[in-house]
Amino acid sequence: MDRLLITGGVPLEGTVWVSGAKNAALPLIAASLLTDRPVELDQVPELVDVTSMLRLVQRIGTSATHVGGAPGRIRLHTPELLSHEAPYDLVRKMRASVLVLGPLLARAGRARVSLPGGCAIGPRPIDLHLKGLERMGARIELVDGYVEARAPEGLRGAEIEFPQPSVGATENLMMAAVLARGTTRIVGAAREPEIVDLSLLLRAMGARIEGAGTSVIEIEGVERLDGARHSIMPDRIEAGTYAMAAAITGGRLEIRNAPLELLGAAREKLVEAGVELVETADGFLARRANGILEGVDVMTRPYPGFATDLQAQFMALMCVARGAAMVTETIFENRFMHVPELVRLGARITVHGGSALVRGVERLKGAPVMATDLRASVSLVLAALAAEGRTEINRIYHLDRGYEHLEKKLAAVGARIERVP
Repeated sequence: MDRLLITGGVPLEGTVWVSGAKNAALPLIAASLLTDRPVELDQVPELVDVTSMLRLVQRIGTSATHVGGAPGRIRLHTPELLSHEAPYDLVRKMRASVLVLGPLLARAGRARVSLPGGCAIGPRPIDLHLKGLERMGARIELVDGYVEARAPEGLRGAEIEFPQPSVGATENLMMAAVLARGTTRIVGAAREPEIVDLSLLLRAMGARIEGAGTSVIEIEGVERLDGARHSIMPDRIEAGTYAMAAAITGGRLEIRNAPLELLGAAREKLVEAGVELVETADGFLARRANGILEGVDVMTRPYPGFATDLQAQFMALMCVARGAAMVTETIFENRFMHVPELVRLGARITVHGGSALVRGVERLKGAPVMATDLRASVSLVLAALAAEGRTEINRIYHLDRGYEHLEKKLAAVGARIERVP
């Protein structure tokens, strides 16, 4: 199993190109199942999760080919569905595999999808997906760890109200609704930019969608969808991570292919912590404003609040800030698994239920640590980049799920980082 060796204390300087967003790419790949015409995606990141999703749709009947020799451009074509099943051996590796449920039901009237896996960051039930599909006329049973869904007469439009926003459920029901009879109205929908990106592809394919990016989305079903070409949005979590990499090392990074507005609420918190963010033509510059980082309290919230996927990275940043910071997690209950590993590097962190009190230290020190999930992994990378001496990060396969060529990008801006088999 690969590991990373990082010798810290080097300010990062240079330019980093942000890849296409993993969290946008996965539902976009699933959406290609809705049509028998080709769908082309640009800026597809080379990630383990993307490869897993491509394998899943290929099993269902999709051909996936790189266009023009460009690794980031993929042509997906599903002239007919050869299977209606998403098996356990593929779904167990990645929670987003459940996103094929809506497209399969919408196009074929039936689906058999294994209950999903993914990071061990707490329970993420798919109840909202299933209840929404039942509202649209699907008959659903849970049999031997599988969701078995049928809509032999097709799906129909419905009013669906979420008790709390769910990105995955919003995406799944959007994809189901575009081919349903009548109008579907999703109230309490998730508002993430990735939802908007999915709506852009679906509309390019001929879907009728209004309100994506707001809490109320209305979809008028159509009889069929056409093919389309779409460029995947930049990864806002990757952009935020590199902004914090510049700040934690005392360096200066030009982060390209990522509009500053993509950072959302994290932008305000970073500025409050003493990070200067300057907009450029195709991205932004990130560095410490006056050489000192200040402790800042953050609380994760659904978009447009502070993203839970940036919580671990921000905690790493607060480890070397002046004063104290309270980091409160409200989305996932097990998302402090990085805390013991940061403490091994010299951080002073005390966990109280869903909050962690971080008291900044003058410097962190390298040590062997172990990654536990995707975002926890990269928080350890950030801490190691700032630490004195060498850090060995084990179980880095999590990183390969969400960060394209991470060690190459960091090495190109001065990091002393090496992947060791």
